[in-house]
Amino acid sequence: MLGEFLGTSLGFSKASLYYPRTLAYIAMQDHAANCRMVLHRVLQREKGTISICIFESRKGPMFTGIVEAVGEIKTASPQENGLSLRIAPGKLSLAETKVGDSIAVNGVCLTVTALADNLLSVDVSRETLQCTQGLDKPGGKVNLEKSLRLSDRLGGHLVSGHVDGVGEVTKFQSLGESCLLAIRLPDSLLKYIAKKGSITVNGVSLTINRVERNELEINLIPHTLAETTLKELKAGARVNVEVDMLARYVERLLAMDDKHRSESSI
Repeated sequence: MLGEFLGTSLGFSKASLYYPRTLAYIAMQDHAANCRMVLHRVLQREKGTISICIFESRKGPMFTGIVEAVGEIKTASPQENGLSLRIAPGKLSLAETKVGDSIAVNGVCLTVTALADNLLSVDVSRETLQCTQGLDKPGGKVNLEKSLRLSDRLGGHLVSGHVDGVGEVTKFQSLGESCLLAIRLPDSLLKYIAKKGSITVNGVSLTINRVERNELEINLIPHTLAETTLKELKAGARVNVEVDMLARYVERLLAMDDKHRSESSI
């Protein structure tokens, strides 16, 4: 029953519950969409809390928020429904990259449409341009990450490449070798933010150190500053933000739980 409830609440057509080595697992499949997800340690529900950890990824490409290279947009050519970008990949190797592969560009999942002259091309729809930033300016530097393989280490956190909103940098302050980054978020995203939780900023997986009203603070370590474009931020800059997807799943589960409770009480 729990498997069916979780499967339905997350939009899967089939779900089952099993207990290998005393751990509770939920296996969910949607054969029509050709996707599979395995959640484990789901049954920790004391006092209304739910603990979930994703074991395998869902349909579609996934990322970790660990930037592999800083690239540069060389051209941004208008198309009927958006732009076609040609990007110099920096130190990112294109040896195993092929047309049709997914790549995160400043945190936005895009599909490689061409490879030539050590440049990769991607199309950006008008809708994506309207809800993101940093993808329309030739000469602009962008964080790049190839999609995650199941054999890869998960160094950051699970990132979908679907930007949830655009935040505004309110402070970028040097603290010795590190920097303090403060970002004002859209009100609609505040419920997904928690101290010590994860967030993706321009494709970079980061840990939230402090939350106050509609702002969050993050400490950027020297390695992050050296390997990403975040060192170029300043107050007033706009950044792509993706909240932790687990927060959205928990919200959905709790909403469905409340719905089932109210229906059963009628």
